Amino acid sequence: MNSARNKANNRIESLKSMLCVGLDSDLSKIPALFRSMERPVVEFNRSIIRATAAHAVAYKVNTAFYESRGLAGMRDLEATLEALPSECLSIADAKRADIGNTSRQYAKAFFEAWPFDAITVAPYMGFDSLEPFFEFDDKLVFVLCLTSNPGSADFEEQLMQDGRPLYRAVLDKVRRWQRNGNAGIVVGATKAGLLQELRAEAPDLFFLIPGVGAQGGTMQEAVGEGVDPDRRGAVVNVSRALIFPAGDFRSIEAFEEAVRFEATKLHNEMKEIL
Repeated sequence: MNSARNKANNRIESLKSMLCVGLDSDLSKIPALFRSMERPVVEFNRSIIRATAAHAVAYKVNTAFYESRGLAGMRDLEATLEALPSECLSIADAKRADIGNTSRQYAKAFFEAWPFDAITVAPYMGFDSLEPFFEFDDKLVFVLCLTSNPGSADFEEQLMQDGRPLYRAVLDKVRRWQRNGNAGIVVGATKAGLLQELRAEAPDLFFLIPGVGAQGGTMQEAVGEGVDPDRRGAVVNVSRALIFPAGDFRSIEAFEEAVRFEATKLHNEMKEIL
């Protein structure tokens, strides 16, 4: 089994947690006390990491919130990656895929230039667009399968000629494409019942499960239906509901305490289920 998957599974077993902290660090939403700093997003992320490190299995960096700010944002992405605990899985939520030679550059960007442990990719251009990612057999490649957004009905849930929904075809392909256990899928926590169905069909894949919290998914369903037969093999992402706690924070300590409280609550929910 590859090193990225082992890292995540070891952390799940050690903490009895499946928490993935989503660093969707929107500059317009972070508390005012950070915005007066020289690098507000980096300091905000460091605070989130300090407050959640005892509870997190993984951190998912949504690259859109960094790319949208140009060179300064990409420097913040790099500094954030450097700040992540080495024992936690680092995920680039980049949703990349293109023709083979272009994907090869994307893979080098997120697995070599920025040495993330995992990346999210889109499957709809087929295997040649994803093969460069799967060639890194010590990483994890999370393929979008059945996502938590309402628009998943537009394509992912459409029935094919053989009567199966498209997401089932994606699942079958990903299982064949994996190398050394390096494949995973993205399945939304808002898809109750279907999550359980996909797990039953693919006990060998690692699941990234977004949609808990602000999008309406429940922790009970995400953890209970998402784990593999060994009670591992999945992380549950929480972003806005965790990193933007309510309150008018006057100090970094107060902000971190609020985030720590939410992370502890999420972790305790997971312990009860696991």
